[in-house]
Amino acid sequence: MFEAENIRDWIGMPVVDPDGDKVGSLESIYFDTAADQPAFATVTAGLLGRSRLVFVPLQGAVVAPKHLKVQFAKKLIKDAPSIETDGELEAAREPAVFEHYGLVYQTGTAGERRLGRR
Repeated sequence: MFEAENIRDWIGMPVVDPDGDKVGSLESIYFDTAADQPAFATVTAGLLGRSRLVFVPLQGAVVAPKHLKVQFAKKLIKDAPSIETDGELEAAREPAVFEHYGLVYQTGTAGERRLGRR
């Protein structure tokens, strides 16, 4: 887990994988609605004019002065579920985001969504 106090300051920062390879730029944060903790980031990936937002877990992420380092390889991230740059994550696609990274997906006790964008 990492400190989310200055989360707005991270938007636009480069996101790198464990090897330091740039994955893209941080676009937004999705919070776990049950725990009210940052859970996933969306990262702008792709070529100019054909960009998309890919989801990457923030579990084990480290914030450095010039980048956000995530704990997943660039190839896995690039193949992750994505949305259009102006799109939203549909409730029906939420489980696929977790499953792509081998994470357990559970809705809230009343069946509410697990992720909320902030």
